Amino acid sequence: MNEYYDINLKRARLDQLEEFPHFRFEHVDLADRDRVSALFASVGPEIVVNLAAQAGVRHSLTNPYAYGESNLSGFLNVLEGCRQASVGHLVYASSSSIYGGSTRMPFSVHDSVDHPLSLYAATKRANELMAHTYSHLLRLPTTGLRFFTVYGPWGRPDMALFIFTKAILAGEPIDVFNHGNMQRDFTYIDDVIEGLIRIMQLPATPNKEWSSAAPDPATSSAPFRIHNIGGSSPVELNHLIELLEDALGKKAKRNSMPLQPGDVPATCADVSSLEQATGFRPRIPIEIGVRRFVEWYRDFYRA
Repeated sequence: MNEYYDINLKRARLDQLEEFPHFRFEHVDLADRDRVSALFASVGPEIVVNLAAQAGVRHSLTNPYAYGESNLSGFLNVLEGCRQASVGHLVYASSSSIYGGSTRMPFSVHDSVDHPLSLYAATKRANELMAHTYSHLLRLPTTGLRFFTVYGPWGRPDMALFIFTKAILAGEPIDVFNHGNMQRDFTYIDDVIEGLIRIMQLPATPNKEWSSAAPDPATSSAPFRIHNIGGSSPVELNHLIELLEDALGKKAKRNSMPLQPGDVPATCADVSSLEQATGFRPRIPIEIGVRRFVEWYRDFYRA
């Protein structure tokens, strides 16, 4: 509920959730150790899903301390809350950004991820390492999900699809980074939720075949797991813009730009571990997802 982007959009999301009888909202800063501890004590959760973080690659270049407070201190408070409440499974959001400068495609959870290109990515990698220590020392089952460019209705206004839609409808130019040659593994929100719900019900277990001589980064001798959630079908930025133009019925004015600091030229998810664990892999194609987003955007903003 911070002001990183439009608070009215966040409140509108919250209005949707509050229609559910078992939903309860508590306005608590994750970096507030005492209040987070008190919340865990009062609720006594069996499963915790932490999707809260300071997001955005470019924002981390100019506002680094926000990432330390939310993504490091905040996550530590969640881990401590899980320890105190003897939580049965912690599921948390990681990010495809942690693959950094790697050009080995598709990105596999079994690959090394020690060269992040942004502070945001570094904090997400730190979350995975912090979770592992709690899994190892306290046997807390933890599962990290590396999300790949999530999009869809109710999405974030700082994401390209949202920014482009707003600008095209207003007749304003859009900044097309890496001259439109950038590729992203877009993942529709419904697919993310489906994978998330399935994973919540599968607490991480130790990998009995894990070897310290050849350590697998995605598993452990502790109850720890990492999975990718991605569409596995990278889309070039130029093609995304074409799909958006078609859905909006209006051409974009393009301002071609070089690759920005912290950005990676391409992403692609290997989701084999997710499919093996859950029997599910993301399946909604970009053509359908973009149209659904545009329909929501026009309705929500009366555009």
